[in-house]
Amino acid sequence: MEAEIVKQYEAVIKTMEENGGYATLKYLYENALKVPGVEWRTKTPYASIRRIVQDPRFFFKIRPGLWALKSYKDKLPSNITKMIEESKKPIEQTFTHYYYQGIIAEIGNLHNFQVYIPSQDRNKPFLDKKLQDVITLEKLPDFTYDTIIRNIKSIDVIWMNERGFPYAVFEVEHSTNFKNSLNKFFELIDFYTKMVIVSDKQRRRQFESIINSTIYREIKSRVIFYDYESLEKYYSNPFQFKQFI
Repeated sequence: MEAEIVKQYEAVIKTMEENGGYATLKYLYENALKVPGVEWRTKTPYASIRRIVQDPRFFFKIRPGLWALKSYKDKLPSNITKMIEESKKPIEQTFTHYYYQGIIAEIGNLHNFQVYIPSQDRNKPFLDKKLQDVITLEKLPDFTYDTIIRNIKSIDVIWMNERGFPYAVFEVEHSTNFKNSLNKFFELIDFYTKMVIVSDKQRRRQFESIINSTIYREIKSRVIFYDYESLEKYYSNPFQFKQFI
């Protein structure tokens, strides 16, 4: 008797159903490919999953990187339905610093970096879990002097490479003037570390005005600005993100 052949979209639906009718892209990457009987026949199955969840017949997007089944729309957990309601409001009302921290952390995990988030933020909610659930480092490695580590350990997200050095650092800036973040970045001037500011695209001009100050001359060329919209776009397709940092 031949084994039942499962179509790719059916594997994604089954995976979501087993998770309560919703799933992050990361969860789908880790579990949809394990569904028995499905043949992906592609070198880029993650891209296939991203394409499948955009099929409006079966799925809808809750937030970038988080999708749900239309058939479960009235049966989703309360924390997910609350997130759906919040997503309808302007970003000024719904902005959550820790949401973007979580996005950055998950992208780092997908690229096999060790991910650090400050201890004071780890109990904050991110999608269907807490930030604690998306980190891989409880403390920063002792890669340099204690004073430097002490000054950078409040950076929002740090990606550490396999040798235990900071590959990239990220600060999410929604309303402050960027200077505090840039001062933290300055502590890593002697390391080959990528430095990223994440903020609203309307604040780019303010960022450029500050980064052009004489005091930041030595790190100006090393600091990248990403707006929320671009970050969410990359989160929905995380394997394109690495070429941008």
